[in-house]
Amino acid sequence: MQRAPAPVVLLTRPEAAARRFAALLRHEAGEVAILIAPLLGIAAVPFAAGLPARGLVFTSAEGVLHFAAGDPRRDLSAWCVGAATAAAARGLGFAAEAAGEDAEALVARLAARPPATPLLHARGVHARGAVAARLTALGIETAEVVVYDQPALPLTAAARAAAGGAAPLVLPLFSPRTAALAGAALAGAAAPLRAGAISGATAAAWQDTAGRPAEIAARPDGAAMLALTRRLLAAAARLEGAGGSG
Repeated sequence: MQRAPAPVVLLTRPEAAARRFAALLRHEAGEVAILIAPLLGIAAVPFAAGLPARGLVFTSAEGVLHFAAGDPRRDLSAWCVGAATAAAARGLGFAAEAAGEDAEALVARLAARPPATPLLHARGVHARGAVAARLTALGIETAEVVVYDQPALPLTAAARAAAGGAAPLVLPLFSPRTAALAGAALAGAAAPLRAGAISGATAAAWQDTAGRPAEIAARPDGAAMLALTRRLLAAAARLEGAGGSG
């Protein structure tokens, strides 16, 4: 009986975020084979500092970092999607609140307790949720400023080799755009694939391009994605343990 190769976690999110997730996964799950192959890069976009704002909206840690790099103000309150984004904002001197784990929750929070306006949403070129437009439609005046870009990257040679191999690949997918890029890149993969998505929209983007389903995390946050990734790894490892004849 020949054992199947051990499963590999393929991380396709931007490199810094992928490395943070890899460290957390190894802390929780022990030694895990992980391949980091970002399908999105991060590049600063110049913007005008001092835009009118009485508060800030951040929907990603990258938005925090790039806004802070280009605007010296730290006396503005910030409402953030996710605890990690809020922590990044507090770490850079903002009075920040985690206002939910997705754009829907953030809009609902601000609609329930409207802050002083105008607000300014610092975001990437590619953003979902139309946060500024939705808040403004609710009477919460919100402008937006693009502070970074997320250019698409090709699948790395190592990831292409893994996709053509026999080891099962576990894919945690953190955004619809990354899921769509990964689905297109891996549509013809020979390796067994187990995808886990942070949201229904992310799962749909994967399904549309890869033609395969993805399991959806219990909540749209990092802890739930860690738990889901561990479940997918365990399922892949059970297949490995079953082995094959040879």
